[in-house]
Amino acid sequence: MPGGETVRKRRGHHDTSRALTLCCVEAADSLRDSAKSRARNIIFGATYSALCSVQHKTDAATGEHGDLLDVIRESLGLVNFRDVADEARVFLAMPDAMPPRPAEPITQVPIGSPEAASRLVAMSKPIIGTLVETYLRGRSITTLYGTGSLRFHPRCYYRPDDHGPTETWPAMIAAVTDLDGHLTGAHRTWLALDGAGKALVDTPRRAMGDLLGNAVRFGLPGSVMAAGEGIETTLSLRCALPDMAMAAALSAAHLAAILFPPNLRRLYVIRDNDPAGDGARDSLLERATDAGIEAIVLSPETEDFNEDLRHFGLAAFRASIADQLTRKDRIRYLTKAA
Repeated sequence: MPGGETVRKRRGHHDTSRALTLCCVEAADSLRDSAKSRARNIIFGATYSALCSVQHKTDAATGEHGDLLDVIRESLGLVNFRDVADEARVFLAMPDAMPPRPAEPITQVPIGSPEAASRLVAMSKPIIGTLVETYLRGRSITTLYGTGSLRFHPRCYYRPDDHGPTETWPAMIAAVTDLDGHLTGAHRTWLALDGAGKALVDTPRRAMGDLLGNAVRFGLPGSVMAAGEGIETTLSLRCALPDMAMAAALSAAHLAAILFPPNLRRLYVIRDNDPAGDGARDSLLERATDAGIEAIVLSPETEDFNEDLRHFGLAAFRASIADQLTRKDRIRYLTKAA
């Protein structure tokens, strides 16, 4: 290049293909004194081609390889690629590189709201192979397919009722949904560190979000379904009738107010053997009858169905509910499962 200024060939520079190559073909005839002006005069005086289909344009004076960035780097004595690129942008009148997008702030949501419940469910994972599976199997609940509404969180926050320091415990997270499958809330059951039972806290069960009329659902409801209060009670019946859709309303008051799917024709009400369970049963029977739905009560021999399942075993548990089902459902659900 004229004036003793040459573009030195970078080793391996042209080994990598480029979609856009700016190749110096001829140096400028004269140079100014300042380093930046000299570099820009070299670039301005040079002829270069854009969108080259070849990778080996050569300097007309020296026969050496080089491109626009090489000229800037060599002429200004720059080392960092960022500095070379910034100078190239100035010459080409290009805008600055896009700054990194700042991280979006995490929007605060009210504690206990449906939005908070949705975040909790999203942060949890499927239960298979977790402490939730250990906990349920420890309660003789072994029918776990179709339990996608249950999740596991390894370190779920627990705030004591006396406003003591916040603790973290593993927890079974249950998604509460409406009839259309939209998440409206969540239920937490805090577990012992080994999954052998519930955590040793004052209130190991708590719900959040909009629960009234909604439920934790297992299976898609058709013309027949069963509804109960607790998750473990409902899952116990599901061990005997795995193909029947079921819903856990999470409390006696919410069971009485559970909403009916539009195509429901027969509802089995899972009764807990206590005064609250009797009140929920009576209210739900009345509502179902008014809606033209046949309602049938399923009663445990002990306090609830999970105690029946654990005490008597699955075969005896099935036998205890057989006579409480209609003949059609006994054949459809119980005989098939057995």
